[in-house]
Amino acid sequence: MPLLPPDPVMTMPELDRTFSVAPMMDWTTRDQRAFARTLTRHALLYTEMVTTGAILHGSPRERFLGYDGVEHPLALQLGGSDAGELAECAAIAEAWGYDEVNLNVGCPSDRVQNNLIGACLMAHPEKVAAAVRAMHEAVSIPVTVKCRIGIDDQDEDADLERFITQVADAGCEVFFVHARKAWLQGLSPKQNRDVPPLNYPRVHRLKASRPELHIGINGGIKSLNECREQLQHVDSVMVGREAYQNPWLLAGVDQAFYGVAGPATSRHAAARAFRPYIDRRLDEGAKLNHITRHLLGLFQGQPGGRRFRRHLSENGHLDGACLRVFDDALSLVPETAPASETA
Repeated sequence: MPLLPPDPVMTMPELDRTFSVAPMMDWTTRDQRAFARTLTRHALLYTEMVTTGAILHGSPRERFLGYDGVEHPLALQLGGSDAGELAECAAIAEAWGYDEVNLNVGCPSDRVQNNLIGACLMAHPEKVAAAVRAMHEAVSIPVTVKCRIGIDDQDEDADLERFITQVADAGCEVFFVHARKAWLQGLSPKQNRDVPPLNYPRVHRLKASRPELHIGINGGIKSLNECREQLQHVDSVMVGREAYQNPWLLAGVDQAFYGVAGPATSRHAAARAFRPYIDRRLDEGAKLNHITRHLLGLFQGQPGGRRFRRHLSENGHLDGACLRVFDDALSLVPETAPASETA
C-alpha cells in the first residue's frame, strides 16, 4: 500500500532553512530522505527535481510525489518554465503536504535545457519572475528559487543582480545560490559540479547588498565547520554530495545548528533505526538495493566499512534479497564507536 502524505498540520516541524540537503537527481529519493531522518530531525530535505510534465501527465502521481511522514520538513523541487503549469504543480504539492516549493534554475544537463528547464533559465529572468508570481498566487507555502551565479559568458555581477532583482520583485524572498557558474556549452553536468571555480565571495556580496532577502549558499561545502564559516556571511547552507557520500555528517547537524541532540548515537544505531522502514518498503515491493544504496557511505573511513559496502553491493540486487542481507552487512562492521561519535 503506498505511503500517503500525512496531515501537515499534525506532523510538520517549524521550517528552518539554516541547514538543508541539496536536491540531487537519482540521489535524494524518498528512501534516502527517510534514512536522513535517522540522523537529523531538523535539516530541511529536498526531493529530486520533478518536472511539471511528470506531475501533470505521469501516472501514478504517487511515484513522483510520494513520501513518508518522517521526512518533514520537506520541500519539492520543480523543473519547468511554463508559469501556468508550475502554478498548478505548486498547488498540487501544497495539497500533498509539502512544506515548500523550490524552482530549479541551476541544473545544467542538456536534457533539461532542451525543455527550458534548469540553469538555462538564468538567461530568462522574466520567465522565472512570471513563474514565481504565478506560484505565489496559487499557494500559501513558501516558493523559493535555487540558481547559479551565472551561466556561460554572463557577468557574475551585473547579470546575477538583474536576475535576483527581477525574481525578487515577483515575490521570491528565498534564494539558494550554487556558487559556481554553469557552462552550458562545452561542459557535461558532471564537469559543471567541479570545473567552474567556486566564488563564495560573490554570494556573500549578494547577501550584503540584499539584506532583506534570505540567501543560502551551496557548492563544495564538505564539513560542519565550513558550514559555520559560511553562516557568518549568509543565512543558510545547503550541502549536497558530501551529505550523500558521507551521510554521518548529518548526525552532527541538529546539535551544531539547532541546539538539540540528534536522533543517532552511533552509525550502528542509525542503521538499526532504519530497519523497520526497510522492512516496510520491501513489503511494498521495493528492491533492497534501491533502498540500501543510500547507506553505502555510512561507515566511510571506519573498520569494516568496505566490507559493509561490498556485501550490500554484491547481494542487495539479487532476487529475493531481504532484510537478512542488510543485517549480515551490518555485522561486518565492529560496533566500537562511542556514543559521542561525530562527523
